Amino acid sequence: MIENFKEEAAALASSWQELFYTLHRCPELGRREHKTAALIRRRLTELGIPYAPAADTGTAAVIQGGRSGRTIGFRADIDALPITEDTGLSYASQNPGVMHACGHDFHTAALLGAAELLQKRRQELPGAVKLFFQPDEEGDGGAARMIAAGCMEEPRVDAMLCCHVESGIPTGTAAVKVGAICAASNPFAVTLRGRGSHGAKPHLGADVIVAGAQIVSALQTISSRRTSPTEPVVVTVGSFHSGTAGNVLPEEAKLTGILRTMGGEARERVKADFRAIVSGIAAAMGVEAEIEIFEGYPGCRNDSGMTELLRRAAGKILGPENVLALPEPSLGTDDFGYFSDMVPGCYYYIGVGNAEKGFTCPNHNPHFAADPEALPLAAAVEAQAAVDYLCGE
Repeated sequence: MIENFKEEAAALASSWQELFYTLHRCPELGRREHKTAALIRRRLTELGIPYAPAADTGTAAVIQGGRSGRTIGFRADIDALPITEDTGLSYASQNPGVMHACGHDFHTAALLGAAELLQKRRQELPGAVKLFFQPDEEGDGGAARMIAAGCMEEPRVDAMLCCHVESGIPTGTAAVKVGAICAASNPFAVTLRGRGSHGAKPHLGADVIVAGAQIVSALQTISSRRTSPTEPVVVTVGSFHSGTAGNVLPEEAKLTGILRTMGGEARERVKADFRAIVSGIAAAMGVEAEIEIFEGYPGCRNDSGMTELLRRAAGKILGPENVLALPEPSLGTDDFGYFSDMVPGCYYYIGVGNAEKGFTCPNHNPHFAADPEALPLAAAVEAQAAVDYLCGE
């Protein structure tokens, strides 16, 4: 068994990068990743890796080792975002208004690269490696649908790993931490209904815009005055729509956004505070409030054993000094938590930042781009972690 995949990955890098460029040119939104799924399945067929469709555009594949043993799973998300790309790259999106602005094309190409490394030596592996190419991470959660489709069974998955690109750390590094690493999310929608009036006679109406403005401001006190300064909580109002003319008080306003916490008691408390603030201000302003809070992703917590395994595996590829310890969790969300709530898991970041080449913009940005030079490193880390887990290192 090869103990370090770095050199082999470097030799295969150009073909993996071409696959990455192809994926980047043809981004597809969640639940619509038909061409992406076809490309993934075609590549798995070329590698001789059996697979089955899961959750429509998702794909679950298995590399079965030559001996019995444990099973480790890897998740790569495959969907893109409704963003118009402005990178100027030769392989920029050819799908207007859609872009791989969060690196899911990189995740997919890296896992297919790791699959190639592992498939070549499957007879030496004790156990199995399952590969989940998951749809709709940016939407309502393809992870839950893949689990419901049975992807964690036959063979039963014992542990999970998931890498995510991070342009804030340089190519050649990775970053990880034990415990909470991604936030739990609760999207919300608030509909305010008042009484319309002429702008010259506001006393005859019930102004939903003024009420909504006060609600937006007051909601920020959930994190600034109702939560300990050391506890991460974010309340975002991302849209506020109301009115059609400058001299008319409209009858309805709608606010949408998201609550982010680290889960547990804080999640329930923030939801209760949100309801109290919205309903209280609405009542004081004489308008009605319809409040909807949706159950989003559960957050991600890294198991200590799997985190240490990943740290060692990444150290073999990148050098121990290049495996960074994250000081605090991200308030970003990811539905990988559905997997890691079932089995011990680790969600970690792979560096794709390169200032000299201009790869510095954050995710979800029209200028975001992942450094292709990081791709073979990411694939090698995944392959190394799989071997180390199955071989009990």
